[in-house]
Amino acid sequence: PFVIVCNHQASLDLMGMVEVIPERCVPIAKRELLYLGTVGWACWLSGIIFIDRHRRDAAIEVISHTASTMLRENVR
Repeated sequence: PFVIVCNHQASLDLMGMVEVIPERCVPIAKRELLYLGTVGWACWLSGIIFIDRHRRDAAIEVISHTASTMLRENVR
């Protein structure tokens, strides 16, 4: 297992990163990207998990649920 951290400079960078991330990898992004029109829709449709950075408890819950799903399905 490993973690890839990408410090993108623009919203569209995320779409390019989806192409270079290894298979069976779980992408996580800030929830604000969900509201960027077609970019947000494309991110949502590609399976990106969104974290609300302003609600700590909700973010921890999403990450915990994601981690257990990753273990169960053997993904990175």
